[in-house]
Amino acid sequence: MTRPLPLILALATFAALSACNTIAGVGQDLSVTGATITQETRQVQSNL
Repeated sequence: MTRPLPLILALATFAALSACNTIAGVGQDLSVTGATITQETRQVQSNL
């Protein structure tokens, strides 16, 4: 069974990087991506 999480993360990273226009935008996008990854990992851990 394949796990969809790596694919979702790759797509989210691509979307975040393609949407930013400035260095500040990159920082904000990376921050949001990091928060999303943290939230997803906490959810996975709670489901174990």
